[in-house]
Amino acid sequence: MAKRLTRIAAAVSAVWLALAVSLPSATAAVDTADSSIPVDPGTTLEMHVTANCIAAEANCLFNTSANLRRGPDVLGFPGDLWARQTTTLRTMDRSVYLNFQFDAPNTRAFKSLTDVEFATIYFGGGPPEKFQFRGNSWPVDSRTGAPRTDVPLIVCTHIQVVYAGVNITSPDACAQAAFS
Repeated sequence: MAKRLTRIAAAVSAVWLALAVSLPSATAAVDTADSSIPVDPGTTLEMHVTANCIAAEANCLFNTSANLRRGPDVLGFPGDLWARQTTTLRTMDRSVYLNFQFDAPNTRAFKSLTDVEFATIYFGGGPPEKFQFRGNSWPVDSRTGAPRTDVPLIVCTHIQVVYAGVNITSPDACAQAAFS
């Protein structure tokens, strides 16, 4: 009986080892960052960013969100809000050009040879889900147009909010995701 259990355990171990060797260990690298600043003694303005680079697709997904927080409660913004969010994509290599797509109303993109800046304007308050920005970027070599997955994507964002006696800008939240 003991020999039989030993053989079964060895077979199971061999199967697990074969799976571990044959399957890729990671398909993406994800980084997140948060920043906050007090609005009043009980409320903070928060900014969040996530970057996820997928080597097999030569593509990076990114998203940002902003909200107010009071204690453990995540809140949206009041009805008289006006806000401007700035999100910047870049790499540390000046020879990388960033192609991009995004899904956010009231947003303009400003391209340069080394980075992309998005300006999003929000009118009126609402739940936290309203204050999100999503997109993707696929870095390419500016000379050849070939995909570049050897440099991490850096995504930085901040927001200025104005409402009922409040005019405050969050610190930058920056995520840096390498392809893997």
